[in-house]
Formats: sequence, structure tokens, C-alpha cells
Amino acid sequence: MNSLISNFSEIAPLKKVLMHRPGDEFLNLTPNTLGRLLFDDIPYLKIAQEEHDAYANALRLEGVEVVYLVNLAAEALENGGRTVRRKFLEQYIAEAGVNSLKMRRHCYNYLNSIKETRDMIRKCIAGVDISELKMFVGKETNFYTTREVGKMVIDPIPNLYFQRDPMATVGKGATLNRMWTTGRSRETIFMEYIYKHHPFYSGTKLYYDRFEPYSIEGGDIQVLSDEVVVIGLSQRTEPDAIAEFAKRLFKDRTNHFKYVLAIDIPNERSFMHLDTVMTQVDVDKFAVQDAVMDISTIYEITPEKGGEVEIVEIRQGLHKVLEKYLHLNKVELIRCGNGKRIDAEREQWSDGVNLMCIRPGVVVAYDRNFVTNQTLRKHGIKVIEIPSSELSRGRGGSHCMAMALVREEA
Repeated sequence: MNSLISNFSEIAPLKKVLMHRPGDEFLNLTPNTLGRLLFDDIPYLKIAQEEHDAYANALRLEGVEVVYLVNLAAEALENGGRTVRRKFLEQYIAEAGVNSLKMRRHCYNYLNSIKETRDMIRKCIAGVDISELKMFVGKETNFYTTREVGKMVIDPIPNLYFQRDPMATVGKGATLNRMWTTGRSRETIFMEYIYKHHPFYSGTKLYYDRFEPYSIEGGDIQVLSDEVVVIGLSQRTEPDAIAEFAKRLFKDRTNHFKYVLAIDIPNERSFMHLDTVMTQVDVDKFAVQDAVMDISTIYEITPEKGGEVEIVEIRQGLHKVLEKYLHLNKVELIRCGNGKRIDAEREQWSDGVNLMCIRPGVVVAYDRNFVTNQTLRKHGIKVIEIPSSELSRGRGGSHCMAMALVREEA
């Protein structure tokens, strides 16, 4: 069945998004696991959920349909029946790093005992503590669990509320991404099963797969027009992945993409993805962090005969490149923190330019980034603010938290 995906722009009127409401995975974060799970702090779940609901409701008020990952994944497993459910759980437990065959069986029995599919999916995301397995381990409980008391047998997946990263929609297709870190690799398993077994999304054209050898993450992928895709050459997206993605994109004759532009951005945590330093907010306006203003290393990737691609370095600044490839006379770069160093550094840390554009000139932003938000308004952008005390602790903004499934086509 054809997929219900259509995304040819970062700014065209938004019709449908995919989100994940934070759950008990936040409760299974501890100070000792923060580094491994890529968090700097532990969000307060109750407030984080309220903030996430506020974001989803803000989108709905603008006419955007919001669908949730847990629901789609559950529908996919239910559509596939018992065999698919069993395969999913076995694969999930193996990818979680449970090496003992006995413990794999105990984890399987525990998770499979959760009859409601949505609850089972939520538990997979939340992680499994050793104490939850005791009734399934039986007489061997002490032998297998004594040394692991208080530990997670299966780690939580707290970054999953950033739905931009595990996948990216491009044209009528998508990428199913190979994540840069082991801690985030399981995030993509849910979309794998959605793309294989969901009654509406099975058969989606994939331009990249989670089992590829090179990492690529959705926060680096932005579709600027039906001709141009821009990708961050970042800490988490490798050159080989970009080249392979471009080859497959150009081979698909159902779209008209002519260029993939790879922008080399600083290889640092605070600049982990392209959307942490640049997002489009209007036809001719981009919100940017100052580090992007001086970027001079940009590569043009175009199709060649035989299915290969040609990669050429463009020796022009970002301004000129965006104007040329978007066919604009002038592009305006709106600076984070209004260009003031302290404000820019503070608000960059809380994703001041990581913005979801609902339609040209209308964006969703964290309320805490008040300097940047006011600067955007001075440049004619309508800013819809959402609360952000807890969601921002995960180092991602509104662009990270919602993946566009459908935007209005020109």
C-alpha cells in the first residue's frame, strides 16, 4: 500500500506530524546513566508531559493532525499478528544487549505477558528493571538476579520524544536511520515495524535503512524544496551515509530532487545536528546560530550516470548558497539571541533556533528563549510559545520533537 507521506518543504503548511509523548522512560534515568543515555539532567515527568501536551495542542489549534508513535507501532504489531509480535520482542530484546539466553527468555515472557499492545510498547520504551523479572525467573531468581539488584536489564529509551532523529520524511519517502550511539539505536526499531506491517505505512519508500554501516540522523536532514535537500555533515551524520542517501534519492523517479547540499557544521555536542544551528522559518528567512554565519564548507551532490553521484565543494557562503538553490534574490539570516554573545550561547543551549514551522512565517518555539523569540517577531515571524522547563533538558526543540508526515504540496 502507498504510504501516507508527503514532505517537500520545511515551511509549507503542516498537515500531519508524528510525536512521542514522554513516559516512564524518564523515571528510569539516574545520575549514573545520564552520560550513557545522552542526557544532562533528569526531567520531571509530570511537567514534561504537560509541556508536551501543550505543544501537541498548539499544533492541533493550527489545524495539524498529531499521531503518536506508540499507537502506530501497536497498530503495526496487531496487524501483523502473533508471529510479528514474537519477532518484534525477540529482536528488541537482542538489540537491547541482553546476552544471556536465559535472561532473554525471561525478558520475553515478562514483556509478552503484557496483553495490551500499547502498554507493551510503552514498557519496551521505559525499560525493564531486574526486580520486574523475579516471578518469571522462578527458582533460579537469586542466582540470576542477586548481583544485578537495582539495575536495568533493558535500558530506557528517553530520547524517543525527539521523533525527528530516528527517521526523516523526504518527498514521498523516508529514511530509517542508523543512530550514531548505541544508546539510541533501538529508537528506530518501532518505525521498522511500522514501515513493514502498518496497514497504512507499510510499503513506504526508504532511502536509508537502520542496518546500514554508516550513521545518519534526522535532525541533520531538511527538505528545502522539491529540488533541494540539505544535510548536516555533523557529529552524528557521516559522509558515506549522505552519499548513499543521495544515490537512492536520485534513483527514485517519482520525485524531482536535483541537489543534496551537505553543510559541514562543528563537530560538538551543542551543535549535534543541523537543526540545532539552522531552521527555515519563512520563504526567505532562516533562524541561525552565529557559528553558521561563517560556514564556508558546503558540498553539492548531484546525480551522475550509472547511479553514482558527483560531489563538488561550493566555495560560497551560506547566504549565497541558499539564495542560489532556492531561487531567491535575498535570504535573511535571523541570529539566535539577536547576535549578542551571552544571549546567543544561553539560548543556543536551549535550542533557540530549533523551530518547527507550521506555515510560512509561523513557528513554534520554547518560551524560555525570549531574546531569540523577540528577534524573530521583529523580523515578521509569528512565534507560538510553548512551556519548556523540562522538555528542554533533553537538548532538543520543537523541530526535534515532531516529524512532519504531511505538508501541503505547492
